[in-house]
Amino acid sequence: MEETSLLRLLFLISLLSCPTNQASLTVSPSSSQMFEGQSVSLSCEEDDSSAGWTLRRNTSRETRTQCGVAWGKTAGSLCKISYVAPWYSGVYWCESREGATSNSITITVTGGPVILQSPVLPVMEGEDLTLTCKTKMSSNLPAGFYKDDSFIRTEPAGHMTIHHVSRSDEGLYKCLISSVGESPPSWVSVTGEEVTFDFRSSFIQIFT
Repeated sequence: MEETSLLRLLFLISLLSCPTNQASLTVSPSSSQMFEGQSVSLSCEEDDSSAGWTLRRNTSRETRTQCGVAWGKTAGSLCKISYVAPWYSGVYWCESREGATSNSITITVTGGPVILQSPVLPVMEGEDLTLTCKTKMSSNLPAGFYKDDSFIRTEPAGHMTIHHVSRSDEGLYKCLISSVGESPPSWVSVTGEEVTFDFRSSFIQIFT
């Protein structure tokens, strides 16, 4: 009996000691690929501003550098980049003072003529996935779409929609506009239904 009570107490302590503050990183425009020279805004959408969330990145030139210190300008929870360059390509995330991290976003900046606009966050199974192949001047030119270097199809308006995606749709996508060029590849992730933990219900079940 005493051992069971001790286990319950240790479990409760472990729950209470887990960090509850969370942040979610978003990017505008919402695309994993960008043209060199674009302006971009990233935001740490946070549950509690007192957690001191900051935006960091890893690139080929730097590791864990902070917005407003080594690059970009901060404005509240926003990080604004007025001009992105190819060496800005990398992984971006929010980090709290205690070391907790948000979701990460991979951004590719190209000096080339074509980009593939794809979701920056994983797509839920069953949802529709839309990919857009565009140049700096147009997003409605005929384009061929590829997954894992295998040709899928050509879309006359440069937009391809995959309905009711599944895990098999996860992969590396790119597009090609004839006489203009090819986009860099981008990884599209597909995820299942999120699982949430009900702290109150678990607490009641453990101690009853």
